[in-house]
Amino acid sequence: MSISAGPPQQTLVTLDLEGVLVPEIWIAVAERTGIPELRRTTRDEPDYDLLMKSRLTLLDEHGLTMSLISDVIGTLEPLPGAREFLDRLRERTQVIILSDTFEQFAAPLMRQLGWPAILCHQLVVERDQIVSYALRMPDQKSRAVTAFRSLNYRVVAAGDSYNDATMLGSADAGIWFHAPETIAAEFPAYPSTNSYDELYAAIDAAL
Repeated sequence: MSISAGPPQQTLVTLDLEGVLVPEIWIAVAERTGIPELRRTTRDEPDYDLLMKSRLTLLDEHGLTMSLISDVIGTLEPLPGAREFLDRLRERTQVIILSDTFEQFAAPLMRQLGWPAILCHQLVVERDQIVSYALRMPDQKSRAVTAFRSLNYRVVAAGDSYNDATMLGSADAGIWFHAPETIAAEFPAYPSTNSYDELYAAIDAAL
């Protein structure tokens, strides 16, 4: 009796959201409100919990509501060429967005991107005030990639920030997209790309 070797390995791409497919939401909020401290993102701060706690403090100090942030998000569109890139990539392989944004933030943007699958976190909102946040789990990007690989997927990951580094490291291949020079230099094992054509070519080669 022969023993089956199992199905051939399938491929999967995981992408960060903000800075890769859509603008940085908190920067847009900073521009609307005139609060420069809200411009700080995961490109600047590697400690996500520290970053979010500082954001919640600023929201409370300035009386910023969920409704205001939703209004800001409603003005945003995907980055130029993002929808076309994503559509092309989804014809090549399965794509899942792994993001440290929140479901309440992501939904309007997912609609504009054709409803790709996304795994992210949730905000705790009470009487229109963002009072806390609930992580799906710590380091969810890396742990999701590890889980996909355990299901016999070859995973290629792309991102732009400190919080993407462990995702890239857990994948079969990792790629930077529009990452700041400081981050790319700190993690030189991953090639840097700066256009969607370059990113598609790098992903295609890695798959």
